[in-house]
Amino acid sequence: MHVVVVAEDELLIRMAVADSLNEAGFLVLEAEHAEEALAILELEAHGVHVLFTDVRMPGEMDGLALSHHVKTHWPWIGLIVTSAHATLKDDTLPEGSRFLPKPYHHPHVIEHVRELVEAA
Repeated sequence: MHVVVVAEDELLIRMAVADSLNEAGFLVLEAEHAEEALAILELEAHGVHVLFTDVRMPGEMDGLALSHHVKTHWPWIGLIVTSAHATLKDDTLPEGSRFLPKPYHHPHVIEHVRELVEAA
């Protein structure tokens, strides 16, 4: 089973995307902020296929910094970065990652996750 870490501080958004990914056949590990996502990855990175992260989250690390950290330490993990407040240019994202502006459609998220899993 393919594993996706969803890092999103807004509970209802996190639950909705996690439910959609679960229904599509993915195992989802949820994190409320970047530090929690890092804790999960420290233990589970060997089996994680994709990180789906919001940019703005509480704590010292935002989702963009998290995605760069993941690319450096676990380069096999596919990256999807999302935000309602920022439009990111390709040169600010880690190489090979994808940006999805909010609001996104869950089938679109699932499509991107599947493509990243297949590309790995």
